[in-house]
Amino acid sequence: MARVLFLFNHDAPHQVAHLAGIAAATARLHPDIECVVAYATQKIRAQLEDLIALDDARRLRWVELELPLWARAVSRVADKLLPASRLLRLRLNLKLFAEADLVMSTERTCLRTKKHLSPQDTPLYAKVPHGAGDRSVAYHPDYKIFDRAFVAGRKVVDQLVAHGVPEEKVVVIGYPKFETVDMTAKPDFFGNGRPTFLYNPHFDPHLSSWYDAGPELLKWFASEAGQKFNLIFAPHVMLFRKQTHISPEYRQARKRPDVPEEALRAGNILVDVEGPRLFDMSYTLSADAYIGDVSSQVYEFLVRPRPTYFLDCRDDARAEDDDWHHFWKAGPVARSLEDLVPLLKDHEAVGRRYADAQQELVDYTFDLTDTPASERAADAIAQLLGQAE
Repeated sequence: MARVLFLFNHDAPHQVAHLAGIAAATARLHPDIECVVAYATQKIRAQLEDLIALDDARRLRWVELELPLWARAVSRVADKLLPASRLLRLRLNLKLFAEADLVMSTERTCLRTKKHLSPQDTPLYAKVPHGAGDRSVAYHPDYKIFDRAFVAGRKVVDQLVAHGVPEEKVVVIGYPKFETVDMTAKPDFFGNGRPTFLYNPHFDPHLSSWYDAGPELLKWFASEAGQKFNLIFAPHVMLFRKQTHISPEYRQARKRPDVPEEALRAGNILVDVEGPRLFDMSYTLSADAYIGDVSSQVYEFLVRPRPTYFLDCRDDARAEDDDWHHFWKAGPVARSLEDLVPLLKDHEAVGRRYADAQQELVDYTFDLTDTPASERAADAIAQLLGQAE
């Protein structure tokens, strides 16, 4: 019997929805494949159990990637600078990888196991991106090492092929996360009838707007002028998991500013830096307009086109990065808070002006069909394993 290892090796649950449904669908549709779900923490297991139906969960083999006491002690300190816990979980669970025919992961770090396995014990590796964004990190050279990439649509195919990944290694499946969400929902977190903006900055210290403009933006929404709007501050979940962030890609480190007290007191501002709604699209579905920088969550917002703004606070913009920032075609790009704020009052007109461009981006990014993405992925897994045999 072929065996697939579905790897959930992260410190936060934000990647779970991109792979959970694929594990469930593979076990359900292809009972000749043993599906092993390996998870890092109990929080991640809880998120998995929320997303996977009980009947499907019973078809899966569940394994916790536990760390011994010494490894937990080491990683508690080292995690402040690098993903030590993730790397140790991989190193200490090599047997799981040696026993698998295929590893499905939302992260590149799983490739570290290859160097510790003999050729006859090395499985195939496939990546499912945890998002559908445009940043250069989204098409890292490691993609050439994966045996397959399961992507949302044509856009990511073009990105990967342009960077040297053979097109036959790329499989379009759609966006599995959408299956976990009521896409018609529009939650109302304020109940006051005012337009609601979502501010969703990334954590990368070079690309994120939070470090230079974020706290002042929250203060503006808390001010008298900003009270005519609501604001949901829902950053990338990794932003507030560390005080200092390091960008290996841009060789930069910065200390993260805290949320200003004015924003915490303001009745028109909802602050959520670690809750479960950061992962389930509650905020992207509820907001009337979006403010961001480089987070791929903008595409989860744009699946229903609406007014969108971007804050680019970089000191040294790189042309090779900007060529791939397709999402910046979805709305005005401001270089400072002073440039951004005057544009917000005309958000409805901005939405109308960019609606066609937004729909083009959505169609280019997501290949959505009547067949669920998880089932398309499950069938592709079965085909890959059949070819390998």
